[in-house]
Amino acid sequence: MPEKKVICPKRNMRMERGFIPDYSRGTVLVGCWLKGVPQKTSWLLGSTQASSGEYFPIGAFRCPQCGFVELYADESFDAECR
Repeated sequence: MPEKKVICPKRNMRMERGFIPDYSRGTVLVGCWLKGVPQKTSWLLGSTQASSGEYFPIGAFRCPQCGFVELYADESFDAECR
């Protein structure tokens, strides 16, 4: 996916590749898609528990003209997201 030319469906122009940062652990991580439904934890208010399973890093593409963003979850984005 990273080498693929992604075209904005609204402006018909090439979109820029980027990512949505996750600052939750005091460092910048790449967000990931995880198969399944999130479960609330009982021990920490407002926290979510994720089961172990398939993780895929998320790549984001943004149209430089209109700002439209399209997300893709694919292992080819090769980021640490666990």
